[in-house]
Amino acid sequence: MRKLILIFVLSVFAFSCGTSKKTSSKRSKSKTKTERVVKDTRTQPTVSKETEPVIVVEETPVKIPNSTNEYIALFSDIAQEEMRLYKIPASITLAQGILESASGKGRLAVEANNHFGIKCHGWTGAKIYHDDDASQECFRKYNDAKYSYRDHSLFLTGRSRYQKLFQLDIDDYKSWAKELRAAGYATDRKYPDKLISLIERYQLYTYDDAVLGDKKTNRTTVKAENTHLINKGDTLYSLSKRYNTTVEELKKINNLRTNDLTIGNVLIVKSN
Repeated sequence: MRKLILIFVLSVFAFSCGTSKKTSSKRSKSKTKTERVVKDTRTQPTVSKETEPVIVVEETPVKIPNSTNEYIALFSDIAQEEMRLYKIPASITLAQGILESASGKGRLAVEANNHFGIKCHGWTGAKIYHDDDASQECFRKYNDAKYSYRDHSLFLTGRSRYQKLFQLDIDDYKSWAKELRAAGYATDRKYPDKLISLIERYQLYTYDDAVLGDKKTNRTTVKAENTHLINKGDTLYSLSKRYNTTVEELKKINNLRTNDLTIGNVLIVKSN
């Protein structure tokens, strides 16, 4: 009997332990969670690195004048403004521009907007190389021809060797032309004569008078009497007869190499 009771108690104990283990196991399993990993397959936006802005310097298109008169029409206002600001006769500036740039047709003018043949001399801007007194000399290059005119003014006013110019009368273009050569601006002995010839041939002094407010001075009237506006049908021979001179004399005082005349140009028919 005792054996039966002992066996019964042991059986109940064993059953209770087994039940407890199963319950514990279930509880343990119920606490276990499976994490679901969801991969985001959406395309991520591409972040581009910032690039430095590109600075583009636009050059003003070069306009090549068809004639000296057109050159004067294009640049006379600029020359007069330089005269107001820097006290350099507009007539001198225009004559130098015409002579140095071949009326805007020279290589330096076309490719570098350099109308006065100013060389680098410590220039840190754009450059162009051109044969002059020596092979492939360095010349200044500008984005616009107006900057060439301004640099011309600064060139003359900023160098001590040109200070005598500014002691001359501003309407005395002949003295200005001579002093430019004396100060070393040009080595050509005929440089002053060439400037004076251009000034008188195209009456560039009238642009000085306009700035100074002379309103047609006597000097202008006298000069006009010594000139002739070329019309259709005019020839050097017919004009020489008309003004009682010779073809060679007309060519000499007008610095002409041929007998060709351009309608609208002013011809000097009598030297001073």
